[in-house]
Amino acid sequence: MQQQRNKIKGLFLNMIPGAGHYYMGRRPQGIVYFLLSFGVLFMSFLIAMAEGDEGILALGVIGFLLLWILSMIHLVIKLLQMPTPIVTPDGSMLDFSSNMPVKTEDNERVHVILLSFIPGLGHFHMGLMQRGLSFLISFFGFMTVMLFLAGITSSDAFLLLFGVLPVIWLYCMFDAVQLIHRKQAGEMLVDRTLFEEMEAGREEGRRSKVLATLLSAFPGAGQMYLGLQKRGLQLMLLFLGSIYVMDLLRLTLLFFLIPVIWFYSLFDGLQLVSRYGREPLQDKPVIEGFLNHQGWLGAVLMCLGLYFIVVNVAVPAIDIRFPEWRLEYRVNEYFKTIVVSVLLIGGGVKLMTGSKNNKSRKGAGGQS
Repeated sequence: MQQQRNKIKGLFLNMIPGAGHYYMGRRPQGIVYFLLSFGVLFMSFLIAMAEGDEGILALGVIGFLLLWILSMIHLVIKLLQMPTPIVTPDGSMLDFSSNMPVKTEDNERVHVILLSFIPGLGHFHMGLMQRGLSFLISFFGFMTVMLFLAGITSSDAFLLLFGVLPVIWLYCMFDAVQLIHRKQAGEMLVDRTLFEEMEAGREEGRRSKVLATLLSAFPGAGQMYLGLQKRGLQLMLLFLGSIYVMDLLRLTLLFFLIPVIWFYSLFDGLQLVSRYGREPLQDKPVIEGFLNHQGWLGAVLMCLGLYFIVVNVAVPAIDIRFPEWRLEYRVNEYFKTIVVSVLLIGGGVKLMTGSKNNKSRKGAGGQS
């Protein structure tokens, strides 16, 4: 007798291509999806290392993502096609595969979560056609617009905005789960679009939680929409400034900080949205005492201006006059490394001296 498997657990296990199929008892399909997806990724990596072409690795990543999407869609279809349980005299349902009683509410909840893998389909299952359609259009419409803009401008900058898509997907999933819980509790659901919900929030004199959630996909925007200008501005400057400085100084080693800042800002915005309306929000800056360091900020901006003048004006002019010095080559190869090293060493010294001062102040306070 085949053991009853948890459909939701199988769906989340399939975040690793093929793992969900293997868990649900479809072992050949699981092994094939796993080997194909990671095989494509591994082979593209080897070819890219041998040929020195990063484009091959990018194609391998795209192939991996396509196989992952195919695996997820295949699994969702198979889960929805599983034998329908039969109703027993006591009102519960009996599953053919395990002869275990399954509640009707649990079965409906599972179907809504599975269908919500594609934004909007879970809402369609609950009869919320307008709301489901708004999620479907928002997700695939935004994807289409970003691909179109990236194609006609030949710029990769628009691809950064694809970070909005996971936010829409997660919000759709949580919205569907919340609505199915309310439906099973006996509450009457109102089929209205996201835009109608935004309008309702403005008519009540309150900011829309939906719009705040979507804006939180861009660091600082959700916080500023909720009225937290200082916090939002700091997060936005920190995110965009980090990208600019790291690209300018070629700090590829520290690029891991960019997703850290993005995720911190996203979850900070989601937390503020959940607290909005239930308690007053305080516009607390991320970096305390920021205004007390305006002199340092001014000095950094002056040094940055001098850096641009030297690198983009003075160095090319001197290089033309004295080509044997190879000054522009030396600046590009060594000067930026020296600048980064000085900044890192200076920051480390500042942190060390600051920690010593804090310890001495605590010791003096304890003695007094």
